[in-house]
Amino acid sequence: MIFEGLPTTPRAEELVDKAFSRASRAGRAKRGHEAQESMLRTAGNVLSDNLENVVTSWPDFGFDVDPFYYELADAIVDVDRLRQALSQVMWASRQIEDLRDEYTTKIRNSDVDTARKHRKQAFARMADVMDQIEDDLRYIGDSRDQLKVLPDVRPDEPAIVVAGYPNVGKSSFVNRVTRASNQIAEYPFTTKGVQIGHFDRNHVRYQIVDTPGLLDRPEDERNDIERQAVSALEHLADAVVFVIDPSGDCGYPLDVQIELREEVRELFGADVPLLTVANKHDRFEAVKAESVDATMSVTEDENVEAVLDMAVEAVGFEPDLPTRDGE
Repeated sequence: MIFEGLPTTPRAEELVDKAFSRASRAGRAKRGHEAQESMLRTAGNVLSDNLENVVTSWPDFGFDVDPFYYELADAIVDVDRLRQALSQVMWASRQIEDLRDEYTTKIRNSDVDTARKHRKQAFARMADVMDQIEDDLRYIGDSRDQLKVLPDVRPDEPAIVVAGYPNVGKSSFVNRVTRASNQIAEYPFTTKGVQIGHFDRNHVRYQIVDTPGLLDRPEDERNDIERQAVSALEHLADAVVFVIDPSGDCGYPLDVQIELREEVRELFGADVPLLTVANKHDRFEAVKAESVDATMSVTEDENVEAVLDMAVEAVGFEPDLPTRDGE
């Protein structure tokens, strides 16, 4: 996952202590101008290199981040604020490099006592630069802690999103078709676990995503963060399986379930096929008048594989297979 390997972000005070401590050790090994210059260059290098590493460890949101993960990240943190913080940290890295080089020249062109004063002045100015980005480093660190726990959803693999009201059998369906390969991942913007499972068809790995807390109620009942998370799913879905319970035992009347289905259909648009699947199909008489693509009974293990095959066909994924001539 794109944010999983991000290193811990150091605090400004922590970096300053580290830089000046190493500088002190470097200075003890030398004398006169050489000691002052060694201290200056050590502190400057530690600060500028660590700050640059903070920035370069992040992907470029403009080029490297898939729209799905961009939307998802922006639902959790303010991506514009994060990008601004990263820019400020890179600015600080360059400022400290400039201070290092400026005061190196001053030290070389002065007597030993003045060289010591120049080095102390350089340290003070470097510390001031670090103070200016204290909040930026904290925001980057907090963002890293929130984003690194996002589930491993792979935008380059075909994905089937499962929707429908609670208790209609969505999670049971996902668990059934993924068996031992399913995993539960916690999105920070919902208190319920989002199930992300995998299954294989014809040597292609498919993702199947259950979304409790997101696509299990009308849009006007979602908060702003949840709405943005749903918009992220729009980038991911290659097909939608909308599960209904014709018996109404789920606690929601059939007509209300159908209303949600139409809202989900409009949300994903005409380019994403939507299959309506009636679970507990012994009650299918209740939905004969509705547009239902398939019926199944997860508890009785009836027609589940057939529904999955229909979803795979709806996705219509064609992998790029190598030809004999390598083209």
